[in-house]
Amino acid sequence: MKGTMTIGGKEFERAGHTYIMGILNVTPDSFSDGGKYTTLDKALRHAEQMTAEGADIIDIGGESTRPGHTLISDEEEKERVLPVIEAVKKRFDVPVSVDTYKSGVAEEAVKAGADLINDIWGLKYDEKFAKVIAGAKVPCCLMHNRQTADYKHFMTDCLNDLKETLAIAEAAGIGEHQIILDPGIGFGKTYEHNLIVMKHLEAFRELGYPVLLGTSRKSMIGLTLDLPAAQRVEGTLATTVMGVMAGMSFVRVHDVEANRRAIQMAEAILKVQEESIWDTLG
Repeated sequence: MKGTMTIGGKEFERAGHTYIMGILNVTPDSFSDGGKYTTLDKALRHAEQMTAEGADIIDIGGESTRPGHTLISDEEEKERVLPVIEAVKKRFDVPVSVDTYKSGVAEEAVKAGADLINDIWGLKYDEKFAKVIAGAKVPCCLMHNRQTADYKHFMTDCLNDLKETLAIAEAAGIGEHQIILDPGIGFGKTYEHNLIVMKHLEAFRELGYPVLLGTSRKSMIGLTLDLPAAQRVEGTLATTVMGVMAGMSFVRVHDVEANRRAIQMAEAILKVQEESIWDTLG
């Protein structure tokens, strides 16, 4: 899986480096940071902070997708995200992603300046979604998800589900160069399922696309460490390092600086030239 993909006019290596997608939730009820960035001024300040800390992409979401979240209308979601997308694009030189599973929101978000569409339902919630992405000619992140955590052969079923997503994308005319996959930690999976995904991240890379890992502050970490969302940074960093080791191309995180440092350290270890060291050990 060589080469690059273009997101917002910037080139991203498809393999060999882990980029950071910083989370900007403009929602009142997200599980970790709900209500913190609901005004434009606060959202812009947080975008500025994440950009300064090393975020490669800013992912803007207007509807919480936590368990038990409140569904909102397309219009309400647009009112939340469109002004923020426009303002971030105007003020900062960073690609912007929109986190939505609704084709109408995605279409307007691209018009407002969004460079990437992040769909938590892998083109399976809204039948118009794939055509919107194909028409917009922007990259997309397509996540594995299910309504229930009911599997016969868990990992095989997950991979087959993503192959179905890829078939939908191909049929709609979405180019292979536009696609990022996401194994969907915390969506349609039990606690044990999430741990299994973390243990076998390489299997998702074998589908032949860049993979994004989204574990930041999630319940898998909270249940393991018995900690609230605000205290899950170290657990997130452990998963990020495992993601780097497994060849993840992106991580989607709340705590940009800490994750950037962890990635930098892990990549330095993985890339060290060691031939001369072994020559001296005899």
